[in-house]
Amino acid sequence: MALDILQEKGVPLDKQVYTWKDLVQRPFSKLDDDAFTRVCVIYMNGIMADALRTKHAFARMNRELREPLAVIRRLEQYEQTLINWLTPADQSPLETTLGFEQVAIEVTASVALREPDPYLAQTYRFGLLEDFDHLYRYSALYDRIEGKDPNNITQSYTDIIPGRPTSVEHRHPLDDLRRPYDKATAHPLTKLHAMSITAAENQTHDYYMTVGPFFSDPVARQLYAEIASIEEQHTSMYESLLDPGESMLEKWLMHEACEVYNFYSCVAFEKNPRIKALWQRMLDYELGQLHYVKEIFQRVEKRDAAEVLPSSLPEPIGFKEHRDFVRKTLNQEEDMASNGQDYVRMAELPRDHRSFVWRDQLNSDGSPSETVAAGYKWIPGTELAARTPRMGSTFEGKKVH
Repeated sequence: MALDILQEKGVPLDKQVYTWKDLVQRPFSKLDDDAFTRVCVIYMNGIMADALRTKHAFARMNRELREPLAVIRRLEQYEQTLINWLTPADQSPLETTLGFEQVAIEVTASVALREPDPYLAQTYRFGLLEDFDHLYRYSALYDRIEGKDPNNITQSYTDIIPGRPTSVEHRHPLDDLRRPYDKATAHPLTKLHAMSITAAENQTHDYYMTVGPFFSDPVARQLYAEIASIEEQHTSMYESLLDPGESMLEKWLMHEACEVYNFYSCVAFEKNPRIKALWQRMLDYELGQLHYVKEIFQRVEKRDAAEVLPSSLPEPIGFKEHRDFVRKTLNQEEDMASNGQDYVRMAELPRDHRSFVWRDQLNSDGSPSETVAAGYKWIPGTELAARTPRMGSTFEGKKVH
């Protein structure tokens, strides 16, 4: 049944209270829980990190909104803490990285499938194939450093094969900008998608920039640096889809709706009853925050919030595998590139194109993503099951990028 966000008031702000034990709960199990529980935890941490990041930026530019922004930020910081501390202590940073890339693949695939705007759907498919390759490169690093099977983390939901090679993803900054949606005509789902994927990619960039320097393996350090750079490109690409003509309050209101929508999606797909109850609690809290901001929006802008918000939420994001869609996209669009805001086939670009010059300079001393995956082929099993070295094999007759 669709959730009517204009009628469902949720929990009032003064009832949204916590204790420290409330905020730091028992983590999920990295092996026993379904992989999509990890996906939701990582993804929603990113949604809430972006909520805080955006509201801090707003507070630096608007004196009148500073007090209500501070109130909402504090509540959302508590939400992010509760979510982030669900991560188990025995999950290594590299295993968490595999989870990040599974988020990027499966969530972006769900969004690409359901996006009503063809241009934005193309943008999501374009980024999807790059994140798909990142999972392959980090899986090779996982084999190199920990000698373990990445499928222990991804649980067979997501293929571990090359995508668009990371080494060719480096582009000139102007080739990562896209045409924004039109706030007056865009479907509400288009706005929710763009905000959500921007949040997820921004968190991925920040995580890689944080954990990358803590690895001692030189290839690992370089690989995190390389892929963090791509995640910054993706953040620039996805955020450029947002209409800059939206007012600050309009963006704030849509951000609250975005948070409601994503918690609603987690409730719909979560398999762990304890975690599902937490998603429901956060959904009820975010509904209360949405209506708090709705009143501010209507008072200050003297507009009906119904002009901006959908009356009911769209179908939830699908936290499930999208293997067939990803394979089809890889088969049809691996060689896509961008020329300014437009998508073209890579072969259509002249050899002296600015993105080729940019890429060649970065790779002039070698490519970490090529180095780490040289000869890598994923096979099932762990270091105990492998009787021959897994590094050094070939990828089933297909050229390993």
